[in-house]
Amino acid sequence: MDRRAFIASVGGAAAFAAMNANQKADALEAAMAQELEQVVVKSHLFTTFGKEPQEWPRSPYGRQPLGKNQVFLMGHDPRLPLMSEKPTLAEFFEKRFTVTAHVLQSARLAKMNGLSEKTVLACLLHDISVCGFISADHGYFGAQLVAPYVDEEVSWAIKYHQALRFIPDESVGYAYPETYVRFFGEDYKPEPYIYRDAEIAKNHKWYMTARQITLNDLYSFDPNVKVELEDFADIIDRHFKQPEEGLGYDDTPSTHMWRAMIFPNKFL
Repeated sequence: MDRRAFIASVGGAAAFAAMNANQKADALEAAMAQELEQVVVKSHLFTTFGKEPQEWPRSPYGRQPLGKNQVFLMGHDPRLPLMSEKPTLAEFFEKRFTVTAHVLQSARLAKMNGLSEKTVLACLLHDISVCGFISADHGYFGAQLVAPYVDEEVSWAIKYHQALRFIPDESVGYAYPETYVRFFGEDYKPEPYIYRDAEIAKNHKWYMTARQITLNDLYSFDPNVKVELEDFADIIDRHFKQPEEGLGYDDTPSTHMWRAMIFPNKFL
């Protein structure tokens, strides 16, 4: 990916300089995944599906009042595919997640490397916060999203992979990514909580599960490889507890996060 294009994508040199190292890493991964997605598969999230985008009416508390016959969106956004009454994980991949080619390729690589099904699932889900919810601290948000529906080891690994990206481990062949050096410079250091959580992870019984996400993460961007979610349908069936009410309509600590993706532009 071109450095100038990347810096432009985050708002220019001034915005780039104001970002901390962790924000730069998250932005780079999102930008690389977006670049891949343009080659491999069409994005679904926040698109107008061929319609010209219209200016969003401003809040009564903002600079521009609602125009005549204008209302705030309080339900389904017609610019997005309609979700079913009982949304499944696969449906979120199809209708709400964008830049999914990266996580699909990560899971494919983990599967080819003979890793456990739980680790393959962790690789498949490790960046779903970036895909559909929020990029900043995506490991932590991603873990919260899936925690009610997966084995604790899976959500734990997703949370801690974010910190471990920055920490080399020569014993398993993980070096600090050259891409990070290229884009962020040699002197950038992540925040103290990243080192703290990496240390927690290194001394945990599930360290290698989180480390395997990093090992099957950065080298998964191949525009010539097409992977389908169906390739992991059996693993999802066995290891993802799909709620009977549908994601976003059950009663768990992350229900509202899934619901926010169903109605991403809902005013309240």
